[in-house]
Amino acid sequence: LQAASPLLESVKQNPQLAQRICTDLRQLNSRGVSSNSPDAVAMVARSQGLSSTDAEILTTYVVGLHCPDVR
Repeated sequence: LQAASPLLESVKQNPQLAQRICTDLRQLNSRGVSSNSPDAVAMVARSQGLSSTDAEILTTYVVGLHCPDVR
């Protein structure tokens, strides 16, 4: 998780980014796509320029802290 720290800091420092990710994930949820599905992780990876592993960590973190309503 050490390598992921700058990643998580970027969201802590930028709550608007977290909200944008939440909005995107809610849209996927509305189509029946889970936030931890490969499609959702790939979308976050593309939008943030991340590897799929980093995108998975970021998604889990953002959902946990900023949008617990997202599934």
